[in-house]
Amino acid sequence: MSWLPDADPRCDSSKGKTAPVETVITPNLRDLEGFSVRRVLPAPERRAVGPFVFFDHMGPTEFAAGQGLAVRPHPHIGLSTLTYLYQGHIVHRDSLGFKQLIRPGEINWMTAGRGIVHSERSPEDELARVSELMGLQVWVALPRESEEIAPAFTHYSVSSQPEVEASGVNIRVVAGEAFGLRARLKTLTPLFFVDIRLQPGASTGLEVEYTERAVYIVRGSAEVDGQVFTEGQMAVLRPGCKISLTSAGGAWLVAVGGEPLDGPRHMWWNFVASDREAIERAKTNWQQGKFGHVPGDSEVIPLPD
Repeated sequence: MSWLPDADPRCDSSKGKTAPVETVITPNLRDLEGFSVRRVLPAPERRAVGPFVFFDHMGPTEFAAGQGLAVRPHPHIGLSTLTYLYQGHIVHRDSLGFKQLIRPGEINWMTAGRGIVHSERSPEDELARVSELMGLQVWVALPRESEEIAPAFTHYSVSSQPEVEASGVNIRVVAGEAFGLRARLKTLTPLFFVDIRLQPGASTGLEVEYTERAVYIVRGSAEVDGQVFTEGQMAVLRPGCKISLTSAGGAWLVAVGGEPLDGPRHMWWNFVASDREAIERAKTNWQQGKFGHVPGDSEVIPLPD
């Protein structure tokens, strides 16, 4: 089986055509409750890729005994969050009453809609020993007509995700449709999220039919149509261009994207909305305690100044 693309005469930079890579994003480090993350989106170069308006790379980090992830309860509106781990574990709790241990390769999908509160912490049994954590958390802006829907939560196991492997390339379709596979995860807007593992010397094309696409290097380095990218870089691809992905030494990648948003979005703290007034209401509701609470986790993050 081969996913290598045929020659694309529109996007061959070696022949003076349009370069397949439109934008390169190198993230900044941000502090997340005492834990450093690489924030890829939003960036000055690009605010969103498809409906993905936020993209964080957590770790890799090693926690000493007695330490761990400790993100206190905080609110969201107008988005869905997808949490996907490569190493370590996180306990998710939310105001709907869900408590879920997230393991590597599993999917946590939380839809905030008109409002939800959640926390993310290391499991208590891991605090007694040295532990590692690495993963991604992304936010998907909800369509305008769905911004005020009821909040919801879904968790998917590793075995529920379609996966295929051939010629040193492992493909797992986490969300959307790609490489002839369709994920079980139900989304409200057309998007895709694909985990790609390349063994040393392996190559593949990017078999997805969406307008906006990007490739992020989680570990190792890879060539995107001959241009080398290293861990922590995102290559935003030009619409319509066929590309090849190759890694001399092996790499972990994710490809994300979808159809463009149905209009601009405003973002402030953990709130996403097409209407600024919705964000102002969310600020007031959080200050007045109207979002609900997380059972068993009462300490909250106050509204920023």
